[in-house]
Amino acid sequence: MLKPAATKPAAAATTEAEERAVFRGVALPWVFLLPSLLILAVFVYLPALQTLRLAAYRANVILGTERFVGLANFTELLLSPAYRQVALQTLVFTVLTVSLGLLSALGLAWLASRPIRGANTYRLLLIYPYALSPAIAGTLWLFLFNPEIGVVNQILGSLFDVRPRWLDTPSLAFGLVTLAAIWKGLAYNIVFYLASIQNLPGDVMEAAEIDGASGAQVFWRVAFPLLTPITFFLVFTNIIAALFDSFALTDILTKGGPYTGNAGATTFLVYQLYQDGFVNFKTGAAAAQAALMLALVAFITWMQFRVGERQVHYGA
Repeated sequence: MLKPAATKPAAAATTEAEERAVFRGVALPWVFLLPSLLILAVFVYLPALQTLRLAAYRANVILGTERFVGLANFTELLLSPAYRQVALQTLVFTVLTVSLGLLSALGLAWLASRPIRGANTYRLLLIYPYALSPAIAGTLWLFLFNPEIGVVNQILGSLFDVRPRWLDTPSLAFGLVTLAAIWKGLAYNIVFYLASIQNLPGDVMEAAEIDGASGAQVFWRVAFPLLTPITFFLVFTNIIAALFDSFALTDILTKGGPYTGNAGATTFLVYQLYQDGFVNFKTGAAAAQAALMLALVAFITWMQFRVGERQVHYGA
């Protein structure tokens, strides 16, 4: 005859549930979060609210005066030919750095993942630029491509008798900053791609090779779909990096110049914000640009999760 299973008393079950609970009160979690919330409030939330408020004013930093102008700062920015040129340059710069940077990183990470002699040394050399700050990276590129004493021009001059004016020609300056940004972000992308490639399911890759797939077919039809989650992540982080982390490279290499049209050829949104806010002291215009960039980042985030995630394949 089967005996009924023993059941624990309700009081004992309640005691075990209380023991499993991390916090026994509502206020205790907020006590632990309070230091972080205070730091965020002082250094993030309050400055952001102050920036949004300042965007509706025309301020004089020297005299300490403010005049409410509503949406006039935004209207002037959107109607300004110089700002439209800066926005277009930023768009081209972002597309080039993200697309070329991710393609280069994916190819190099795939090659670095191959079982060859000295693979660890090659991987270390590929990842090394990530340890450099943007300021140091910009200084290295400045010495390499200096029109007078740069190593690149010395080599080109001795071989082809050509010494391009890298920093004075608008198209060359734009290309130089773009290449420097791609090189600076290459190591970051390689780290993620290399880790993802090394964790690809080996049985799936071997099955494709046994079925007669070529190396290119294995890469594009098997490996690449499995890498779409990390690619989705890297596209978003690279867009943010192109929008904000280009400041140091631009400031050291070209100072936003050379001038072409209505603005500098390498003046991007974040550098234009810096010039208006800290050089020309147009704090209202700078605050309006910061608000527009915040809206741009929010839109990019929404687009990434709304559209891009549909193309991501999770699992084999």
